[in-house]
Amino acid sequence: MFTKTARFYDALYSFKDYEGASRTLTKIIGEECPDARTLLDVGCGTGRHLETLGRTFEVAGLDLDAGLVAVARERNPATDIRVADMTDFDTGRTYDVVTCLFSAIAYVETRERMEQAIAAMARHVAPGGLLIVEPWFGPETYWEGHLTGNFHDEPDLKISWIYLNGREGDVSVLDIHYTVGTPAGVEQFREVHRMGLFRQDEYEAAFARNGLTCRYDPKGLFDRGLFIGARPHQR
Repeated sequence: MFTKTARFYDALYSFKDYEGASRTLTKIIGEECPDARTLLDVGCGTGRHLETLGRTFEVAGLDLDAGLVAVARERNPATDIRVADMTDFDTGRTYDVVTCLFSAIAYVETRERMEQAIAAMARHVAPGGLLIVEPWFGPETYWEGHLTGNFHDEPDLKISWIYLNGREGDVSVLDIHYTVGTPAGVEQFREVHRMGLFRQDEYEAAFARNGLTCRYDPKGLFDRGLFIGARPHQR
């Protein structure tokens, strides 16, 4: 995954409006679960969502990539952030809200592992709480063969990354080529990101199997959609 770019992740996605996304998410949570106080972010990356959502909620996070977790811990030194696999984790407690944002769910790659991840996250949702998942593209909406190029420009950091959107069955394959320039020199490397393409009904079935009532917002935070699952209150 981000084995070579963890230290550059925030620069690569500096265009992403974390503040705006967190405001929208906080509004959704306020409408759906107004008494929410605790939040676990699964696939938390470098902790940008934890930083912004932590102004409203008591937050915790986890991610499989140790490099990203190291950055997240530096950004959020008082927050419990762990290295863990989203398909099989146990923090020993439940939360009012569990989130999995910016299409992190797709990195599980297969439908079986997606279902395992939804089950693991659902086990951590308290009665009356929410599971909110921001998906990647589905098999019917993914654009294969599209050429993508980005450039980040700072005085002491220049990054270009280019890739073609490939596909192997229901897995998108992004073979990303990077050029990174700093005052210390210029380096080139590549990372291959494999992300599962799951249908809306597959997500919804996974939510339902784990006792969550699910609604789908087709716009979501960044036009990728949003699944909002609610666990009923205990009687």
